[in-house]
Amino acid sequence: MRLPLAHSAGVCVALALGAGVVPASSAQPVLVAVDGTLCDLTKTLAAAAASVTCLIPPGGDPHSYRLKPSDRAVIAKSDLIFHIGFGLTPSAKKLKSPGTVVAVGEVALPSYGGSDPHVWHDPVNSARMIRVVSSSLAPLLGDSDRAALQQRTAKAVAVFEALQAWQAKQFSSLPSAQRVMVTDHKTYSHLADRFGLVEIAMLDSHTTGGVLRPSSLKKITEEVTNSGAKTIFSPAAFPNKTLKRISKSTGLPIAKSPLYGEGISAGRNAVSTATVNVCTIVNGQGSSCDVSGANQLNAEWSSIR
Repeated sequence: MRLPLAHSAGVCVALALGAGVVPASSAQPVLVAVDGTLCDLTKTLAAAAASVTCLIPPGGDPHSYRLKPSDRAVIAKSDLIFHIGFGLTPSAKKLKSPGTVVAVGEVALPSYGGSDPHVWHDPVNSARMIRVVSSSLAPLLGDSDRAALQQRTAKAVAVFEALQAWQAKQFSSLPSAQRVMVTDHKTYSHLADRFGLVEIAMLDSHTTGGVLRPSSLKKITEEVTNSGAKTIFSPAAFPNKTLKRISKSTGLPIAKSPLYGEGISAGRNAVSTATVNVCTIVNGQGSSCDVSGANQLNAEWSSIR
């Protein structure tokens, strides 16, 4: 069955109702995860019960990703395809598969009407997406694999609930006036809304097409210097000229470590990427991050099999 993207909001319900159906074929289900974060969630939940192919590599940009011939080949053979939705990856609109396409973020957050597709930065949203992936996969599995999937799902949700508590504790260590994050583009609104941070997306708020004119620089400088921010956070290890100009104008340093806003970073998973982002923000704003707690969360996530 092939469901169009426009119908993805109903996929989760339909699949959940069919959770008692065992596929006629004993072949291992073929899954495709378009986005980096979904890739890790899907691999963790599927374990050895399904074959999972991830399209966007760690550190890749979902906004500009273009499907390759090899991507189209695996998509054509897939039983189930996951992507975030909300326009995060425009090329997802071109997916053509005999399998079911699920916009996981849209199913998990059916009432969200905002403009920030990076929904996974809120751990509550990630837990919801875990449940969507699990309920979508379950009908493709036999009884024993489905039971094991349910166990992995419970463990995965528990880790993200613990992640939420850990993140709340880290941000609460900051004085209220310093619960600010200054970035270039709006990427962390879900994180900011969950934990009561002020997100200043400088280029989105004060420029057109990202062009930094003298009038824009003046407005940005005024807002940032009056915000309580101590650091400017960059999406790249080597900040661009625009961020350097803003840093010079505001007198604020650019964080030595980048924020990973578009998925998982190279060599990390969904949980360790989330914790390193929070530590970068908290340390940059003048507090000290609980690294041992972060490592424990990563170990718990990595132990799910």
